[in-house]
Amino acid sequence: MSRIMTGGCQCGSVRYSVVVTDDDAYLCHCRMCQRATGGVFAALKQVPRAAVTWTTRDPDRHASSEIAQRGFCAECGTPLTYEGNASDNMDLTVGSFDDAHRLQPVGHFGVESRHQAWKEPLFLPEKRTRDLPNIVSQWMETRGHVPD
Repeated sequence: MSRIMTGGCQCGSVRYSVVVTDDDAYLCHCRMCQRATGGVFAALKQVPRAAVTWTTRDPDRHASSEIAQRGFCAECGTPLTYEGNASDNMDLTVGSFDDAHRLQPVGHFGVESRHQAWKEPLFLPEKRTRDLPNIVSQWMETRGHVPD
């Protein structure tokens, strides 16, 4: 069953809608994704290019290698896409979806570059944003509430 999902960058200047047919996403551990996102992996949702509509403006793009380009927002820096040059598909960053919680990882790619120390981090201590008084006070001073 297909449905429309929406997303965009942190500042809102680049927005998209996309027709998706499932909730499958994946984690890419390749060095190119690590460097492009600044993380130890990239969480991505593959979709047909034809299923994506840029509703505000197209993302800025950078040729990250000879085989692909990356879409991002030059205003706020949010990574948005991985676009292989020879593919009818593209990948959208899971974190850029408005309802990212709906997407579920179903596999790993580029595991030869996986950082083993980050493989099973679920046992680490956890804190909610609201448990950090200095962050809460800054949000309260600037917005009057703590964003979700």
